[in-house]
Amino acid sequence: MTRPLRIGSGAGFAGDRLDPALVLAERGELDFLGMECLGERTVALAQLRRRKDPSKGYDPMLERRVARLLPLLERYGITLVTNMGAANPTAAGHAVLAIARAQGIAVKVAVVTGDDVLAQIRPDAPIIEAQGTLADYGEPVSANAYLGTAALLPALATGARIVITGRVADPSLFLAPIAYRYGWSLDDFDRLAAGTCVGHLLECAGQLTGGYFADPGRKDVPNMAWLGFPYADVAEDGSAVIGKVDGTGGAISLANAREQLLYEVTDPHGYLTPDVVADFSSVRLREAGRDRVAVSGARGHGRPAQLKVSVGYHAGFVGEGEIGYAGANAVARATLAGDIIRDRLEGQFAEMRIDLIGSTSLHGRAFDSGACPYEVRLRVAARSPTQDGASLVGEEVEALYTNGPAGGGGARKYVHEQIGVVSTLIDRERVQSEVTTLEWAPHAETV
Repeated sequence: MTRPLRIGSGAGFAGDRLDPALVLAERGELDFLGMECLGERTVALAQLRRRKDPSKGYDPMLERRVARLLPLLERYGITLVTNMGAANPTAAGHAVLAIARAQGIAVKVAVVTGDDVLAQIRPDAPIIEAQGTLADYGEPVSANAYLGTAALLPALATGARIVITGRVADPSLFLAPIAYRYGWSLDDFDRLAAGTCVGHLLECAGQLTGGYFADPGRKDVPNMAWLGFPYADVAEDGSAVIGKVDGTGGAISLANAREQLLYEVTDPHGYLTPDVVADFSSVRLREAGRDRVAVSGARGHGRPAQLKVSVGYHAGFVGEGEIGYAGANAVARATLAGDIIRDRLEGQFAEMRIDLIGSTSLHGRAFDSGACPYEVRLRVAARSPTQDGASLVGEEVEALYTNGPAGGGGARKYVHEQIGVVSTLIDRERVQSEVTTLEWAPHAETV
């Protein structure tokens, strides 16, 4: 009997750790390794980097990750599928070739493009999250459609060791290798839903092994400093067993698998992806051994006629200032400092927030029943259409050093250009993906 396909999750976001992916590649007996490194704001910021330097715009950690992984991919015959291409998948592909040259390792890279639809979106396109249209927001800097499995299958068919994409739906990074290996039809919606369910469980990496689950004393997770990342053994019918490399930290349990299954799923009966409308309400999870959970039962019906598009737009600048207060009466002094800033900046910003970190910053009010923290940090932030306007916030906070109240210290100030993100839809027929292969070998190179 042929063993199930094994696919691992090597990253759950752009800033994720590298060492769990190395453990998976070295000891996980993988067929495929998926690395999900692209969020909505991440791709918008990548577009800004590409505007400043056309050779950039891909994941800043790509070189570091690929340099460590490439020898393992080659040694163990693992195919890497990743969206580290971000806003510039082609440049990312060439960056991989440069690493291969430096290491003397032959490699074929398949680059998937076509998600960039900035030239195709219209100002009157309606917004998903709220009433209104794109015209109600700032100048668009990026618009990336969520590609799906159909865009990835031709790339996998090239036999490339590394498949690099831009904006692809997170579970599709895992569904595509499963569908490719088993030859699933793109109209077999139950199997596509099953693979999507597996991909959804894997896509956030350490969340499934307890990272986002842990809550000391209530939901304890062992050895979190060395959290292992998960893999799935997927059968031809789409059923799977989730596991992790033995000896790694964390835990895979029914409880955290259930939490991850519902993560970011607004409608379990109709989870929309580019590949399928998945029904997770019929999913069955059961323990299949220590750190093993079996998953089955997802159903699917049809696919959306439109693709989601993540649109990044200029949202001005945010100025921030922070200063700390400690000792007796710290909260009262920090509150007075906030009142001073509010009086001095009144009417100058449409949006301004004043928080006491340690008391009110997360909920906008205190929940400490009168108990006074011994130390607290004042944070002031305001949005401005100009960089100079935003700078005023930090300047006023810094001035509290000598202008009172007493005992302020550790002042810091920042100004950040802001990229807002909204979503719209585009007819899938208007989005055309392409695959380009890049190769390097010690005595030959082709594009």
